[in-house]
Formats: sequence, structure tokens, C-alpha cells
Amino acid sequence: MKIQTVFERTEKKYILTLAQRRELLKRIAEHIKPDEYGESTVCSLYFDTDDYRLIRRSMEKPVYKEKLRLRSYSTPKRDSNVFLELKKKYNGVVYKRRKTMKLGEAKDYLKYGVMPDDSQIMRELDWAMKYYKTIAPRVFIAYDRTAFYSKTDHELRITFDRNVRFRTTNLDLSKGDYGERILAPGLCVMEIKALSAMPLWLTEALAQMRIFPGTFSKYGTAYQLIEERKKNHLSDYKRGRPCA
Repeated sequence: MKIQTVFERTEKKYILTLAQRRELLKRIAEHIKPDEYGESTVCSLYFDTDDYRLIRRSMEKPVYKEKLRLRSYSTPKRDSNVFLELKKKYNGVVYKRRKTMKLGEAKDYLKYGVMPDDSQIMRELDWAMKYYKTIAPRVFIAYDRTAFYSKTDHELRITFDRNVRFRTTNLDLSKGDYGERILAPGLCVMEIKALSAMPLWLTEALAQMRIFPGTFSKYGTAYQLIEERKKNHLSDYKRGRPCA
């Protein structure tokens, strides 16, 4: 299977209960099929500046924003495939550049600047990494994903993410997918990714179940928790209380 390296699409997010997920899947079952990954654990290292410039800007909901991350599907070994990604969003449309490489190659690039090749996509990624002077891995995020495609439109993809968790230590994809939960056990994040308008069978199912788009940024939620704890730590320090 050819690995996709360039994406352009719209993405909508929804917060569902697991019961809603089961009911929705039952209603649209005849129109979808599991994707090639089926059930997977998605692991991502998010890169940012020392003052979290990228995620702070993203949370301001500007017309244009971008994220840089290194992603794997399950915990990788040195010779496993990982994906270095630059994700841009402009006027609601997502554009993504992705470079596939071995984890060992990714580590050599991130630590020593050794590019795995001189392709156009790799040059774009390298330019973005160098543009942000203090960029480095800041947050690890993992979640358990179930993904589906439309049987008639391979560009229409529906994913459900559960057990969303994060950590700010051991920022290495090979260190495991553990982390602190940032989404309640009874909830999941559904994303609908499409190149064009959603089909009638899907919009009707969503309308009948009164499921409406929402907002949930995994990295943004983790960042808010990090900042909240920093403030609490500083407040306790000023009051002379012991800090946890």
C-alpha cells in the first residue's frame, strides 16, 4: 500500500459518549468499512518552542495555524516506520505534509540534523523545524483509535479516539504509550475527515441523533493542564506552602 504524504481536507470534531458511538456505527454500518489499521494506538510527540508559541497561537483560533509532530502507530522500535508531519490549517481547510522514515532516522535528524533524504517534503519540514528557533519535543500524546472509510469515497474517513492521555517526561516514542488521561473514560472524540461535502447518509444520521460539531484539541487540552499546574505551583510557592 502506498503511504500518503500530502493531505488536503476538512476535519470536524465531535465529543460522543461510547453509547452514542455504538448507535451511530449501527446506523451507518452499511456505508463504511474498517481502514487498513483497524484498531491502533496513535502516539505523537508534539514539537513547540520553549514558550509554547505554536499551541498558544492555535488556541487563539487564527485564520492560519500549524503544528509539528512525530507520529507512530503503536510503540515503535528503531527500525519501525514513524511519520514527521507538518499540519497546517487555513480557513478551515487542513493541509498536511508527511515524511515517512525509520525511528532511528528520525532520532538522527532531530538530534544531529541528518536528513534521511533531500526530497521536497523533507525540505519543507526541515525549513519549518529551523524557523522556530527553540523548537523541541514538549508533549507526548497517545490515544486508542478505531478508523473507518466510506465504501464509496475513500477520502471520507471517520475516526473514534478513546483513552486520550499525555505526558511531559520521557519524550520518546519508543518509551511506551503511557500517560495521564485527559478525556473521561466514557467519552470519545469522533473526527470526520473529508475532501468534499459529507454524504446524505452521514448528515442524516448525525441530525437524527442530534450530534453536533464541537471543539477538542488534544494538545491544547494537555497544554491548558500544564499551564494550570504551573500557576498552582507558583501560587503555592508564593504562599510558602510545600509544592507537590
